[in-house]
Amino acid sequence: MNIGVYIFPTEYSIPIVELACHLEDRGIESLFVPEHTHIPASRRTPFPSGGPLPKEYSHTLDPFVALAAVASRTTKLRIGTGICLLIERDPIVTAKVVASLDHLSNGRFELGLGAGWNAEEMQNHGTKFEERFRVLVDRAKAMQKIWTEEEASYDGEFVQYDSIWSWPKPVQKPHPPLLLGGETKHTLRRVVDFADGWFPRGNKLPDPGAGMEQLQYYADQSGRDMKSLSVTVFRAFSDEAYLEKCR
Repeated sequence: MNIGVYIFPTEYSIPIVELACHLEDRGIESLFVPEHTHIPASRRTPFPSGGPLPKEYSHTLDPFVALAAVASRTTKLRIGTGICLLIERDPIVTAKVVASLDHLSNGRFELGLGAGWNAEEMQNHGTKFEERFRVLVDRAKAMQKIWTEEEASYDGEFVQYDSIWSWPKPVQKPHPPLLLGGETKHTLRRVVDFADGWFPRGNKLPDPGAGMEQLQYYADQSGRDMKSLSVTVFRAFSDEAYLEKCR
């Protein structure tokens, strides 16, 4: 089992590059950062964890810019998004950003993806709340085509583009690992369908073993080898008993 760190990098947190260097020196495996382009001031969508929304949600740095800085000062530390709100991003631009960051890090980047929870935030980017999961899958598959094909084209439900050239291609083949966040059965089916790993939240996953059994079930149903899937629990509980369940 490898141990990583998850943090909202802000102007008042420990500087993200300084933190990354300390983590690498101490043998920590990875560093993940979240994404929110903004938080709508209306605050109509309740915070899923309850209570007031912590201010770092609207203060966090852009994850790709922050991780590019980290990549320039480290050599071993794996870096990733936890999570990238692809439902709020242009897939062609994001494919370029991801491939570029994979090059800058010499193949150390992991793309954690999720559909988000803030309806107003995604609406400001043109995504309807009820369509967010379909948008996520469609955009992810559109990016996979760009990363793996010399001349890519795509005709999906939400994404369409004619034949295009886009370089660089990622260092990692066929592309950086796609880790899909969420804990529902629908998420597990999507993991098996197109992702490279499952990225559940520890505070929403009291029994990691049961989740693994469900993932194995859907993998068996689709003929997917479980060895081709990774599992990364983020925001895991720090007590010894829970960590033992994650092994």
